[in-house]
Amino acid sequence: MKGIVLAGGSGTRLYPTTLAVSKQLMPVYDKPTVYYPISVLMLSGITDILIISSPADLPQFRRLLGDGSELGVSFSYAEQEQPKGLAEALLIGADHIGDDSVALVLGDNLFHGPGLSPLLQKNARDVDGCVLFGYQVSDPERYGVGEVDEQGRLLSIEEKPALPRSNRAITGLYFYSNDVVDVAKNIKPSPRGELEITDVNLAYLAEGRARLVDLRRGYTWLDTGTPQALLAASQFVGIMESRQRVRIACLEEISLRMGFIDADACHRLGERLATSEYGRYVMEVARAWGPPSAAVAGAVS
Repeated sequence: MKGIVLAGGSGTRLYPTTLAVSKQLMPVYDKPTVYYPISVLMLSGITDILIISSPADLPQFRRLLGDGSELGVSFSYAEQEQPKGLAEALLIGADHIGDDSVALVLGDNLFHGPGLSPLLQKNARDVDGCVLFGYQVSDPERYGVGEVDEQGRLLSIEEKPALPRSNRAITGLYFYSNDVVDVAKNIKPSPRGELEITDVNLAYLAEGRARLVDLRRGYTWLDTGTPQALLAASQFVGIMESRQRVRIACLEEISLRMGFIDADACHRLGERLATSEYGRYVMEVARAWGPPSAAVAGAVS
């Protein structure tokens, strides 16, 4: 499975801050926002990741992330000249997807919870159609909403319904089989000229090839698209990291635990950031893990 992070958009709800910087490069507590969706793809076992952003912002993403080789992954980059809907990312990333399935994640979404990595890896295998991830919210009218029956089968998808049929918001993480590029090519643009991801999902639903995975109690899903949401996400990460003494979305630690790099490589990455608490944490994780010969690939939650 290939991965795509859509880190475009103009971030108008965060103006004036995002007049100068991409919203996905703004910090959520101790790391850039884009680390969080990247971590979700890595926890899914994905090592080949395309970052899509605006021509003005892409150089900053390249400077931050490089080619990914030091993390044992591959980062490549593509331009989205103007925001034209989430589904456009699938067309921009068509060559990147190639003959594989694909996971698309929005660049301002944060996912966290116990056992997240095994859940993602399980659902990333043998995708036939699309796999959506639902999260119960108190204000479903603000989101795309998925309705399921008593057996958990997906019955309907509605975008920002006035009278929601359920309280399951569809999050910004989508798994698709390889035919998603053809599906995206065949959907009609909205009146605003955008390619809506909901229309892609509805096409799979019409074929009986859409599933909704519930992120149940214990999981957290946040977006960071407004000042209030950005602050709430930072507070959540800060509290969790302080109490649990672990780092959420620490890419170096995830690479080590997933077996993408060894302990020595992890320690070297931490040394570069050693003047920060984050860098010292990475070095501590590497030392606790032991020599590379003792490293055993695993999953973090």
